[in-house]
Amino acid sequence: MTDKSKMQGEGDRKSAKRYNEDTQDFVESGKVDDAARKAGKGDKEEMERAEKAGKDRAKEEDPKVNRNHSKPTK
Repeated sequence: MTDKSKMQGEGDRKSAKRYNEDTQDFVESGKVDDAARKAGKGDKEEMERAEKAGKDRAKEEDPKVNRNHSKPTK
């Protein structure tokens, strides 16, 4: 069978080349600083809530895993 799908896997060269070219075009457009400023703006309270939610999830433990590193494991 010589019918090849146009779908390509993750990390394929064609997509990587297109990404690199698009990135280079964006950098050369001079819009990087403006985009960075816009990305840095946000609702301070919303950002703090998101940070707290992330930290809270990081504290969760899998009850099947002993994570108390202050005691040696048997």
